[in-house]
Amino acid sequence: MTGVQTCALPISETETLAIGTMEFVYDYKWCVDTTGQLDNIDNSYERDQMLLQIASNGLSKFSSYKNLSVDSLLMRSTQEQIAAAAMDGKLSRGEFMTIYKNYPDGKLTHTEKICDDWFRYDEEMPQFNWELSDSTATILGYECRSAVCDFRGRKWTVFYCEDIPIMDGPWKLYGLPGLIMRAHDEKCHYSFECIGIKSTSDRPITIYKVPFNTTSRAKYYDTKHRYDVNPYAYYEATGGGTITVTDESGNAVLDAYDPIELPFDYIERDWKK
Repeated sequence: MTGVQTCALPISETETLAIGTMEFVYDYKWCVDTTGQLDNIDNSYERDQMLLQIASNGLSKFSSYKNLSVDSLLMRSTQEQIAAAAMDGKLSRGEFMTIYKNYPDGKLTHTEKICDDWFRYDEEMPQFNWELSDSTATILGYECRSAVCDFRGRKWTVFYCEDIPIMDGPWKLYGLPGLIMRAHDEKCHYSFECIGIKSTSDRPITIYKVPFNTTSRAKYYDTKHRYDVNPYAYYEATGGGTITVTDESGNAVLDAYDPIELPFDYIERDWKK
């Protein structure tokens, strides 16, 4: 949903964690209307291109390719060039969700920006009870085999490539004898598909240098939900100030602060427990 996001640009200052050796680009697609509230089905999905960076020490990062490109542009441009790029719409943001595997070692770290706040939580690397199947698919010319797994409220079907012997994949998914190149839940509300491979890379794997609010997975989802159902109230409650919402005629929208019922559920459905 469109809410209060007062910072127009991604943060460009970063800390290098490792140097990537391989990169995989994924098309990430998610449904924002699982209840059928939108009239046009084409408007019920959003998407972003995501980049999976792999380091030789087992660390990986899954983040928005658009944000990485914007950060690179910001770091090498003058103020005049940045202003011109903003006018041309070249500084639009992608997803702020970023997943690090084996950072720290043996942990999974999720970072994300919600309104003006940055959050981070660490958890043990999730365990996936993959069930291998005989289904196959060809993706980017590679023969892939299928596996299924129930994970945090969704049944996932994935296709992995044994010719790319990397036990990793998009988002939090991993643990098969080959790179996961395609993944979707049972209703295709969330899906990932590899659309590009760079077999050699020297791009740094970085993390934003921001004051993260360290939290837990459950508290992160609770905060994200509070923002999504009532962004203006969240903004005021977290010290952002007062917002007056008006219509095209300049009249105050009296119900702007009323909580809404979300027409979708998050990728992990166990967050309410």
